[in-house]
This record gives sequence, structure tokens and C-alpha cells, in this order.
Amino acid sequence: MPRIVAAVLMAVLALNTAPARSSEGATANDTARFLAGLPPSSNSPLASYTKDPVWQQHARYFDSIFAREENAKLSKVREFSNKYLTDKHDTMLYMFSGPDFLYATSFFPNASTYVLAGLEPVGEIADLTTLSPWAINGELRNLELSMDSLFNFSFFITQNMKTQLREGPVNGTLPILYVFLARTGKTIHELNLVSLDEHGNFQIAAELAATNSTNKPVTSPPRSAATGVKIIFSDGAGPKQTLYYFSTNLADGSFERSGFSAFLAKLGPADSLIKSASYLLHKGHFASVQKLLLNSSATILQDDSGIPLAYFEARKWRFQAFGHYAGPISIFTNFYQPQMAELFKGARPIEFGIGYRWRKNESNLLLAQKESSPINDAELTPPSRAEGNAAGTAAPSPKKTRKRVETEGTRSAGCRIARVFPFCW
Repeated sequence: MPRIVAAVLMAVLALNTAPARSSEGATANDTARFLAGLPPSSNSPLASYTKDPVWQQHARYFDSIFAREENAKLSKVREFSNKYLTDKHDTMLYMFSGPDFLYATSFFPNASTYVLAGLEPVGEIADLTTLSPWAINGELRNLELSMDSLFNFSFFITQNMKTQLREGPVNGTLPILYVFLARTGKTIHELNLVSLDEHGNFQIAAELAATNSTNKPVTSPPRSAATGVKIIFSDGAGPKQTLYYFSTNLADGSFERSGFSAFLAKLGPADSLIKSASYLLHKGHFASVQKLLLNSSATILQDDSGIPLAYFEARKWRFQAFGHYAGPISIFTNFYQPQMAELFKGARPIEFGIGYRWRKNESNLLLAQKESSPINDAELTPPSRAEGNAAGTAAPSPKKTRKRVETEGTRSAGCRIARVFPFCW
């Protein structure tokens, strides 16, 4: 029997066996586990809802899909992280992420603070105990649909998210963040809706009704161009960590006016992840967020949709290339980078697929790590274009991508020295 038809029939049966409702809302952690297809605590008002055949089918579906992801990708992502992302920092930035906490924590599991950002709304989760079984079952199905593209391709499809995340009492990025937190073994301790003023300072709204036992009504954060959610969680008995997701426009002008730029600037050196970013950082009107990432990041892990290679300063960064650079997919062909093709000659393989070229043997990742500070003032002064040409080392221009990267023909300790971009593999 087709899965959707079976779900409808079971939902009809469930209408006649609705569990008793509690006068108190469920905790954020129990709500997250319930939405993720994991049993909430035994004393939760949601515990009786797990007897519903539709929830049980939802649980089996997520068990299957997360087991597949674990075997095919996530375990390999963690192996990659343990081997190559050894110099980790307390702050992790993931711009243009949508609600993709899954890859954020898989690549950088030990960050104290995660900051994710996208255009998708934060949304809300109404107290599930106030909804009919029919409504809950519909929300579970919509949650499965909204996560399909990440499981199938490793990224969320923006156009689909615009509609899938704006419908029903369980909406926005928050329910997906809940699922990823629960399915990666996290315990949620506290949740607040927040917004930023123009200086990057917090304004905290009342907690969501579903996150506490006082059953407060759902409220929205104060009006702001950067609204978000702050979630404090831990991995088992580990230290508490903080996840921020902000719904905000990262384009020039909006990025600064929202206060999000100022908020990010207050954080310490960060590890940044960029993938499936629609090549927005290749465009002139995202120069401010690009500059902040380059200034604030100690490590940048990205696919070719991230910061163009020409914008990295050669003497400040060292590169390691992984996978295969086949160029952008057809709708982004004008963002092809000849330097990347040169950089990826002899790149190390990666054992998982990621980004727009999500098939295992077509994906690419570039690991850029900032070098330590120059030791004298002379090293702080970039060569002029005339000096660069005289030395055979033209200074890279952020306005124009070089069509060719000249390389020395020598290797030393596994490294090839490029006259414009030094890199190792």
C-alpha cells in the first residue's frame, strides 16, 4: 500500500483513539524527540501520543533515513573532521545554511557556539498537546517532506523551503533544528526567541509555549531585521553548547543594518562552513559578509560555491583540496574558476558526497586555514601590481578572477607552491 494512503488510513483510526491531553505543555527536549521519531520522557504529556500508528511509522521512517545517512555520509564526515579539522575553535559560523545543523555538528562537533543564518523564518511550534491527532500527523508528514532534499542531495532547496516552512502550526526552521538536535543525541536545556538591535545586541522574547511547563502563549520577538532563536543544549553529559539560528538578509546594506554583522564581529576566531550557497559570495552585493568571514575565520571549509579563490590573500592562507572540481552545475556555469581546476590537480579523495555536485566522486571541498601573523612590517605590505609583475607574482585582484595560475614545478614535503595561491595536499 502506498505510504501516503497508509498514513491517511491510520490517521483516521487515530481520531477515534485520541490520547488524553495534559494541561501543561511539553518541554522543548520532549517536543524535539517526539518530532524526531524518538520517545519523549515517560512523564511527558506527549508520551501517550507515541502509541499512534502514524507516529510509529514516522519513527521507523526517520530511523531508516538517519541510519542511511550515518552509514553513507555522516560517519565519513566525522572521520574527515577528526583527520583534517584538528585546529578547532569555540565559534562555528555557517552562513546561507538554512536549518542545516546536521552538517554543522558533524564537521565541527565541539564548538561552544554555533551561528547559522538564512532567509528561512524561525517559525514556531505550538503546544502539540493542543492539536488533534489528524493535525499532528499532517505536521509529521510535512516535516518529512521538508527534509527530503537534505537527505537526498545534502542541501536544502530554497524555493521548496519557502512554501514548506510557512504552513501549519509547526512551521519554520525550528522543527527541523529540533529533529537534528534530537537525532544527533543532543539534550535541549533552554530555548528563547531573540532578535538583534542595530548594534548587534540581544532582545529576548518570551519562550515558546512548547518549551516550558507554564504553557505561555507563543509570542514573537521584537521587530528586527535579524530575528532568531537561541538554543542551549548538551551532547549527553558533555558541556553546554549554544546554537543560534538567525533569519536575516546577508546582502550588503541589510547585513549591516540588521545588527547581524555587529553581532558576528563580537565573536572570537571562528571555523566557518559554506556549502551549496548559490554562489552568492561570488557576487558584488555580498562583499560585506564575505569580508567578515575572511577576517573572522581561522578556518574556512567550503565547496566551490563559497568565497572565490581570488579573494583569499595568498600569504595569509594555506589550502588543502579534497575531491574533484568539475566546475559548477549547469545553472551556475558562469562561476567556473580556472584556479580551482589547477588547485584540485592531485587533490585528496573524499569518501562522501556534498554540495551541488552531491555524488560521491564529483564533490569538492576546499580547506583554507589562516597562517599565523606576519613577523615584520614588511610582510604586512602587499606588493604593488608593478612589483608583483616584476617578480612574476601578480597581486590577486578581488575585482577580476585570474584565468590562469602559474605554478612552480617543485614540490616540498607534499606541497606545490603556486605563485599566486600556495596550497598543499
